[in-house]
Amino acid sequence: MALPKHLQAGLTPDELTFLAEEEVVQVVPLFSMSRVRLLSGVYGPFRPPARAQVPLWLALSLKRKRKCRIVPPVWLAVEPLNALIKEEREQNESFEPLPRRFFEVAKVLLDVASDDLTEPGQIRSLLKDLREMRQAKTRIGLQSDGVMRGSYLQVTNLTPLELCELKPFLVKAMGMMQGLERETDM
Repeated sequence: MALPKHLQAGLTPDELTFLAEEEVVQVVPLFSMSRVRLLSGVYGPFRPPARAQVPLWLALSLKRKRKCRIVPPVWLAVEPLNALIKEEREQNESFEPLPRRFFEVAKVLLDVASDDLTEPGQIRSLLKDLREMRQAKTRIGLQSDGVMRGSYLQVTNLTPLELCELKPFLVKAMGMMQGLERETDM
């Protein structure tokens, strides 16, 4: 859910993407090098065709320099996404668990390393469907009578991105509801 600037009190999607770049991914290096020591840790050795585990930010840097291929996460393929969408559709009241930085990592990999993915166009479409489905569930949950009576909204298994999009709206809405309650008590 894209929110106007005045409702964005939390982290922005770009800031969440920056945080997601600490996720560890596998790369297939296209160069040979022993271990490399950086401020954030020691990575390598890099010997093709053996895979190496590196943070996403390093994988993206190597990819942009055409020094590696990024091995996409298992969940970033057509079949797992179709299965996830099916499960999400069957769960009316709750959200399916996703990897912590699911949407951020997927977006970055589609933007920078789409040539390392099989069927990136279909993956992009499935991710959009999944995101819209989860946003619709959130909207339905917000419209329920329980939330409007000061109850709770089931947010289990929402990703940090989804929570950050939801937080400013909820904070403002709950503030307005408290103001209305004070007026009725007088």
